[in-house]
Amino acid sequence: MPSRLNPYISFRDNARQALEFYRDVFGGTLTLNTFGEFGQADAPHADKIMHGMLETGSGYTIMAADTPPEMEHQPGTNISVSLSGDSADELRGYWEKLAEGGTIAVPLEKQMWGDEFGYCTDKFGVQWMVNISG
Repeated sequence: MPSRLNPYISFRDNARQALEFYRDVFGGTLTLNTFGEFGQADAPHADKIMHGMLETGSGYTIMAADTPPEMEHQPGTNISVSLSGDSADELRGYWEKLAEGGTIAVPLEKQMWGDEFGYCTDKFGVQWMVNISG
């Protein structure tokens, strides 16, 4: 397998819902493993996600997990997930789904560099940049 770079997003208690949402946005195959499946069956967080991975037909991979209660969880603003390319209809479709229920900081529209660009925070607090090459 070649090296790849992908986001790995930490959630407090809703990684399953977030990954199912991203599957609805991007399509693909979702694999979810709980803490209970990996030796913590009696833990209060046994049904939470220890590791989840969404692999899409477009080659995107998103990984995520729930942060166990004994660990600190601070959603940060130091990471955004970027989607870019020239498939305008595909990218606009992703944008519409990601922005629904979230907050749009920059509407998806033509920018000074000639591309369409938008920046939003989805309903799970994850920041997304979408850039459609002009």
